[in-house]
Amino acid sequence: MRSVAFNNTLRGLSRAGSRFQPTTLPRVAAACAYSTPAENQYEFIQISEPRPGVGQVTLNRPKALNALSTPLITELNAALLSFQQSPTIRAIVLTGSERAFAAGADIKEMAPLTFSKAFLDSFIESWSNLTFTVKKPIIGAVSGHALGGGCELALMTDIIYCTKTANFGQPEIKLGTIPGAGGSQRLTRAVGKSKAMELILTGKSFSGEEAERWGVAARAFDSYEELMEGALKTAETIAGYSKVAVQAAKEVVNKSQEVGLRDGVEYERRMFHALFGSQDQKIGMKAFAEKGKAKWVDE
Repeated sequence: MRSVAFNNTLRGLSRAGSRFQPTTLPRVAAACAYSTPAENQYEFIQISEPRPGVGQVTLNRPKALNALSTPLITELNAALLSFQQSPTIRAIVLTGSERAFAAGADIKEMAPLTFSKAFLDSFIESWSNLTFTVKKPIIGAVSGHALGGGCELALMTDIIYCTKTANFGQPEIKLGTIPGAGGSQRLTRAVGKSKAMELILTGKSFSGEEAERWGVAARAFDSYEELMEGALKTAETIAGYSKVAVQAAKEVVNKSQEVGLRDGVEYERRMFHALFGSQDQKIGMKAFAEKGKAKWVDE
């Protein structure tokens, strides 16, 4: 009965809150070797399960520096949805190569578009699917270039880790256009209006060190290998917690980006109350009191 009530409460809160492998990937860290699917059905990405409970998606268009195209995004959305539906995957790492996370959108695809074609086909809208279809935490591991759409894709992840030499930026102004996949909104929320204005109006890039200092990235690492190890270690840590609590935590933090402080605190409190209807809350507190290790049931 408690489980049913809990599920009903969560559904109510959700309504109230309305919210490839044809080529070899250059230098994937050795830590990514827990297991790999027997067949990779994708052309522009690679998928793997490098640690228990952790799914990894690696963008894989090396000749184009992982430039984002509609076919790549379609595969990315399919892979992320597959991880979302997987009963064993509990956290996700999204990355590129050492040289480029994603060097931007595919200009060859965009250049011939007309207003009516882009507008009627909702061009680029599907790029944001991961922000509302994937409830599991996504860590963006960024090395090399993350420009334009690549920067926007990184900003869509829940946690950004990067190398100190990573190259972020929204250079669309240099092409006679503006960010189209959320860059003006998410970057502004991360660094504030004045800094975002400077970066977007000048097209100026910023480093991984600056990204960490400004709060765009959670951590910056000295090397690509340290980056991947750090991202996978954090993902594995998250994967070791209750799926119910992790999903609730992600939801309330994201809500802070959508509503005012008062509404956000009230939403958090309601979700906090709702978790008292979960079995994992009882298991976690009992284990703490008994100085034991919690064995989550994800209910």
